Order: sequence, then structure tokens, then C-alpha cells
Amino acid sequence: MSAPSPAAHLPFGVDLEPQLRAWLAEDLGRGDLTVPALAGRSGRAHWIAKDEGVFCGGVLVQPLFQLLDPAAAVRLLVADGEPVRAGQRLLELEGAATALVAGERTALNLAMRLSGIATATARLVAALEGTGVRLADTRKTTPGLRLLEKYAVRCGGGINHRLGLDDAAMLKENHLAWAWPGGVGAAIAAVRAAAPWTARLIVEAETPAEAEAAVRAGADAVLLDEFSPAMLNQLVPRLRSLAGHGLVLEASGVHPEQLRAYAATGIDLISTSAPITRSAWLDLSMRFEADWL
Repeated sequence: MSAPSPAAHLPFGVDLEPQLRAWLAEDLGRGDLTVPALAGRSGRAHWIAKDEGVFCGGVLVQPLFQLLDPAAAVRLLVADGEPVRAGQRLLELEGAATALVAGERTALNLAMRLSGIATATARLVAALEGTGVRLADTRKTTPGLRLLEKYAVRCGGGINHRLGLDDAAMLKENHLAWAWPGGVGAAIAAVRAAAPWTARLIVEAETPAEAEAAVRAGADAVLLDEFSPAMLNQLVPRLRSLAGHGLVLEASGVHPEQLRAYAATGIDLISTSAPITRSAWLDLSMRFEADWL
């Protein structure tokens, strides 16, 4: 691998260069055995979409290929988050032929995974259009890929929930069952005493009684897990009246075909892991331009 290139400052302002290096090393192993066939040659290539969807991952391409060839150049024809059609050219790149061949699979794998998430997110966001309800992701992400997968959700029009446990305090059923026999009020008081005042405190509720107790105890937000739209139609106004103002209500465990029914209940957002855990990759291809080899 060649000398370090400028750091890849990618989603969320985090330097992903060490991960890019690790992902390339996984595929290269002790080195590409086909290098002698292309040593000293330069080349051009381009990417095309083989299906329609939402493109994501272009931001990674130049930093990744420049780790193999610092002089590699990439021209993005489609920005991350833009819809693409089958057969559409997405980007063009040129550089050392050995670098283009060596980085092809890693770059495509990342972009296909992220584009699949962005595409799946965009479909769900479209189903909520005009409702004012936002679609959020969850912490159900692939270890090592969380920042990129959450970036893909944003490219698809969704918003991010917590990036990690240090973003906000969420008291789930385990916290309430194990740690604080005094109930949700004691749990909230203990967390507020230790957390920064800017941190939001969210409580997950599985019953109307749990949701009401959380609001009375001063939760900033309540995650309403696996409630039906009919239940929320009755519960949401009650929680709003208890809170006065400022309460964020979130529904989870929602079936995609019922998105609009949930949105009509008066909640603020719907969280789902589906775009990350259930999406198919968007098929992309890298085509080499032989007349340049």
C-alpha cells in the first residue's frame, strides 16, 4: 500500500481512514497477485447503477483509491442521496491500473451496502411524506459500520437516533426491571443527577401505565414500543396533556405498511431498524475502459 493520503473526513466529522485501510487490507492480504500484469500502466474506469435506487458511498471512493494511488482522481457524477436509474453512470475515475483493480471490490461493496440502506430508507420516508412525522434509525447496526450506515439513512431522508450510549440516556425495560426497584421515577432521578444537563432522557414504555409513569417522572421523550395505532390514538393525547409541552413521542415496532396510520396518531417520529437490517444491496458495477490500459 502506498504512503498515507490526506485523511478521509467523512460522515459526522470522523476520520475513517484507519477503517478504509483495514478494509483494503482484508481484501489485499499479502498483496494482489495480478499486479505483474498491470504494473506501470494507467487506466480509466466508471461506475454504473444496475438498478434504480438512491446512491450512497461516493464520498468514500476518492479517499479509498488514493490510499492505493495518491494520484488517483475521481469525478462524482451523482451526489450521495440522489436517486439513480438503471444504467446511469455514477462516477469516473483514473489512476494506476493496479490501484483501480485492487480497490474495486472494497469500494463497490461499501457503496452497494450503503446505497441499499439509503434506497430502503427513502421508500419509507416517501410513505410518510406530508405527515410531518420523521423516520429515525436505531442502534441495530453492523459493528464497525455504524457511522456509515447511519450516514446512509440520512442520505435516504431519515434522521439518526443515538450514535451510541453516550448520546442520550434511554431507560429500557432492563434498566427498570433490574436496577431500580423504586420504579421509573427513581431511575430518572439517578440518571439526571449524573448526566450532563443537556442530555435528553428517554424512557421506553411497553404499556400505557409505563408511558404515563415516565411522563409524570419528567422524561423528555417516551419510546412507545409495539403499540397499535388504535392504542396510540387514545394514549398520545393523554400523554401530551400530562406533559404540558416539549414531550417527544416515538413509536417503534411499527409495520411498514402501517406507517401512515401511526403518523396520524400524533406521534413525532417512528424509529425502525428495517433499512439497515433488512435492506438489499443496490447493484452497482465498475466498468474498465480498455482503450486506456
